[in-house]
Amino acid sequence: MKLTAKREELLAPLQSVIGVVERRQTMPVLANVLLSARERRLGMTGTDLEVELVAASAVQVEMPGDVTVPGRKFLDILRALPSGVEVTLSTEGEKATVRAGRSRFTLSTLPASEFPVLEEIHAQQTLMLPQGEFHRLIDKTHFSMAQQDVRYYLNGLLLETQESTLRAVATDGHRLALCEIALAEAGRSGQVIVPRKAILELQRILGTEGQIELAIGTNHVRAQIGEIRFTSKLIDGRFPEYGRVIPDSPPKVALADRELLRQALQRTAILSNEKYRGIRVGIKPGILTLQAHNPEHEEAEDQIEIEYGGEEVEIGFNVNYLLDALSAIETDRVELGFTDANSSCLIRAPGLSDARYVVMPMRL
Repeated sequence: MKLTAKREELLAPLQSVIGVVERRQTMPVLANVLLSARERRLGMTGTDLEVELVAASAVQVEMPGDVTVPGRKFLDILRALPSGVEVTLSTEGEKATVRAGRSRFTLSTLPASEFPVLEEIHAQQTLMLPQGEFHRLIDKTHFSMAQQDVRYYLNGLLLETQESTLRAVATDGHRLALCEIALAEAGRSGQVIVPRKAILELQRILGTEGQIELAIGTNHVRAQIGEIRFTSKLIDGRFPEYGRVIPDSPPKVALADRELLRQALQRTAILSNEKYRGIRVGIKPGILTLQAHNPEHEEAEDQIEIEYGGEEVEIGFNVNYLLDALSAIETDRVELGFTDANSSCLIRAPGLSDARYVVMPMRL
């Protein structure tokens, strides 16, 4: 194999796929990137057996071929080269040589035949979406995914299609985030759970311009984003019936300035218990009071003005969960819905229901 390209033409696709390539792997070939050179085109593939990323670039191919090279080392070499320089990549035996100007690097390779490549996913449903909208869907929900929970189906994001709506839901059992967007045309209804690592990788490569083609199969989901093709295995499990957790219309509703509330929560959180992050929220007509204390017997209290005319309620929450929800809301004001001291809190932008956040109470 032999090809010539500008440094940037090799660096851009490599940066797109490197996110799933780990230096230390149980299979040595997984630390490598698969390079496939065909007529004026170079394809790069990275995988960890769960997520596969493929990116392509236009290059001058003198001799077509396939080879795998150490992904991180190849990336470090390209980053260290001056911008705009012409790079020649050639293979001989079990070595690959990278030449640029007076620099020469020889990398060890592994045969392309050892590299695991995902086959066709047999899509049952294909959606065309604006990238910006899909990016927003993930942005507004991903932080509520569980991390290494024994309930493995919580370690991912639920994507659900229902008539002409695409909905993303994430929960770790203590809080829940839901966001939905309208689809251009109604399709079949269905649910899939995309693993946490895949969602974070997808979030990294998604832009705000152009379209994304999302193909959903029985065991895989595939997204085509410009020159990048993303494929991930799905989590095989049943997602909780999230609809039961979201309060329909809480009887007690308070309206607050989002930024004032966020700042007050951050101040009070300084003296909360570092392990449990508990904070007491007291609501009475016109006033919201925040209190925190820790094992060193230190205390914090803060108050902000709110619009509220109902009866008094006092409830404990993990302050990080409240801050995450407030950060995902874009409006100046925020609506907090309560039922009683033992029920969850519904947080959303006033008058909007496309994004909703539920935080479970905690005993203090």
